[in-house]
Amino acid sequence: MINTFCKKPLWECSKTLSAVAQGLAPADTVIKGAKLVNACTAEIQDDIDIAIAEGRIAYLGQADHCIGEGTTVIDAAGQYVAPGFLDGHIHVESSMMGVGEYARAVVPHGTTGIYMDPHEICNVLGLDGVKVMDEDAQRTPLKTMITTPSCVPAVPGFEDTGSFIGPDDIAETMDWPNVVGLGEMMNFPGILASTDHAHGEVGATLAAGKIVTGHYSMPETDRGLNAYIASGVRCCHESTRPEDVLAKMRLGMYAQLRYGSAWKDLPVLAEAVLANDIDTRFATLVSDDTHPHTLVADGHLDHIVRTAVGLGIDAVTAIQMVTINCAQCFQMDHDLGSIAPGKCADIVFLDNLENLQVTRVLIDGDVVAENGRPLFDLPPFQFPEWVTHSMHLGRELTAESFAVAAPEGAGDAVRVRTIEIIPGKVGTFETLVDLPVVEGRLESDTDLDVLKTFVFERHHETGTFGYGFTKGFGIKRGAMASTVAHDAHNLLIVGANDEDMALAANTLAACGGGMVVVADGEVLGLVELPIAGLMDALPAEEMSEKVHRLEKTWSEIGCTMPSPFMTMALIPLACLPELRLTNRGLVDCTKFEFVELVAE
Repeated sequence: MINTFCKKPLWECSKTLSAVAQGLAPADTVIKGAKLVNACTAEIQDDIDIAIAEGRIAYLGQADHCIGEGTTVIDAAGQYVAPGFLDGHIHVESSMMGVGEYARAVVPHGTTGIYMDPHEICNVLGLDGVKVMDEDAQRTPLKTMITTPSCVPAVPGFEDTGSFIGPDDIAETMDWPNVVGLGEMMNFPGILASTDHAHGEVGATLAAGKIVTGHYSMPETDRGLNAYIASGVRCCHESTRPEDVLAKMRLGMYAQLRYGSAWKDLPVLAEAVLANDIDTRFATLVSDDTHPHTLVADGHLDHIVRTAVGLGIDAVTAIQMVTINCAQCFQMDHDLGSIAPGKCADIVFLDNLENLQVTRVLIDGDVVAENGRPLFDLPPFQFPEWVTHSMHLGRELTAESFAVAAPEGAGDAVRVRTIEIIPGKVGTFETLVDLPVVEGRLESDTDLDVLKTFVFERHHETGTFGYGFTKGFGIKRGAMASTVAHDAHNLLIVGANDEDMALAANTLAACGGGMVVVADGEVLGLVELPIAGLMDALPAEEMSEKVHRLEKTWSEIGCTMPSPFMTMALIPLACLPELRLTNRGLVDCTKFEFVELVAE
């Protein structure tokens, strides 16, 4: 049993809890007159008292007998109380904040625990980077469960990262106190091909009795999916169709329905639940990637639950999807996911089950947030210097660095493979486009909505780079660059002209990484992310404002899609269909092979 994430393990306080339940000892806290959202039975129980001692729940019912002279009494009349919300798949780095500031942002929204896959920082700085994230997390009341990054790199042989993780590394981390499983196994081709590397990582996790989390992004629900689940993978957040969700649940896999800042799959995936008379115990709601502006403006899991209810999912069912279902997925329901005797006193107060506004949050029986504000103070976390100096290009880029020569003997136009992005989705299409040849070169063509795209290795000064073209951003001028470029987080530049692309790249190299928009030789917007090129130490409100201003500059140069930087950041991710670009070149992610820019 994993008891790391409660104030006290059950074996240390079982006598006290038993005594409090019988009125033989006073409770630390009693919540009076609540409408209990019972995640165990999917019902609402009226006028329920909850007695808490030693950070755990001792009694449910009428708890006057548990109140002593020193007992704190909380009046919950008219309020609903639910178990603390759990996010079963989240990359904190995508919030562009450290875990401490992230906790300040999400705890007031009812999030009491997260299953964090820190594979972004691990791709840049290795397991030492993960340890730094964990140190920051331990200062907060937020229960931060770690799933060790499994895919560093995401798909071996197709990109260059700042680090490498193998089966021996995974086995080592399974002894870390806050590690509960393996991060998303994106290398599903390795699982299906029975490679020693992929199965070695899964095997090390299973041997430790911990959970393997998944990433099966293929629109295939037969032999491949069966094989993937049979290998030991317990859950997957990469469903994009209702039939994917249904197939996974029918095969005993937890289907994690995603609704983040850019990947808004839930409205489509909800049909798997709404259109079928099925038990929803294998469905959970997750955020995956959430920008600070979304956290500040909309919320976290409370926002996702509200969205689910708005789509027609029953409120209690939706709450189960972020509580008991998630806890059972990670085999931690003996401690988390329900309000019941012996469980951790992680409790969310809600005004009603329509708006689902969170008014108070308890973690281990302590009130940690009220009316949208955290009640815990955190001094700034001191990141080591090696964490804030991760840009190692080894050279300055010029406009000539972005020249793409046309093939010898090319005529007036050349047919090229382009990466066509899909707004609000993680997938791309491979689209063939006839690009005009201009003075022996292939250039961006804004009339065709085709932009030149480069990825430069930025970890070890190798000088390697890949190039291609993307379609669908709607950009009319300028360039965008980012060191948030999943999952290797090399330097990614997309632009309409070479001069602006060089300016964007060098701006990020100078500030230690981040995201930038430039046009006509001028920097229009910049978010500096000096922590591994992924995060800053600023509070959520300040990060939200900076990111919001940056997104406005996207619209100034022609792009209107939601969270465009998150969509752009997936261009190099070679484990998602169909076509991607890494520092080694264009990758066909349906066949997992490199392909030429010019199509035959």
